[in-house]
Amino acid sequence: MSSCKALCRTVLAGLMLGFGVTLSACSFSPVYSGTLAEHPTLNLAYAKPKTRLEQIIYQELSLRLGQSGSDMAPLLSVVASASAGDMMVTTTTNPAKPVEVTVTATLTMTPRDGSALKPQVFTRSAAADYTRSGQVLADNAAADEAGERAARSAAESLRLAVLASLSR
Repeated sequence: MSSCKALCRTVLAGLMLGFGVTLSACSFSPVYSGTLAEHPTLNLAYAKPKTRLEQIIYQELSLRLGQSGSDMAPLLSVVASASAGDMMVTTTTNPAKPVEVTVTATLTMTPRDGSALKPQVFTRSAAADYTRSGQVLADNAAADEAGERAARSAAESLRLAVLASLSR
């Protein structure tokens, strides 16, 4: 019985050592690290937001792409709008009604370095759901929260579009 325990311990120690060596070969780094992240065009300037949705999009973009105070940095300006619609076609006696909020955001990236490059325009949409219950305060809070979730999703899509355009 003691030889079985010794064998189990040896096998377990070998497995743990093997997993440790395997995991040490892995590395964790951001997806957009390296030359693209250090590219000087990622120093971007942002216009002032006019709405809460635009503010959320600007915050997400500046957090993920970086921000510059330079007058030569490309200027990103966003126009965002939200629309909501019932997801059910038929009427129901159930007071809980699903609603979908769609945020459409148009980002214009304008070069300000004196080059002859034209502004690039990207339009992305994202949707988020919430349930309307008939209680005005709760419905308004849920609608606002769904709009903010959709704005964050649209910002992520815009971020990827900007990265793709800058990597060309």
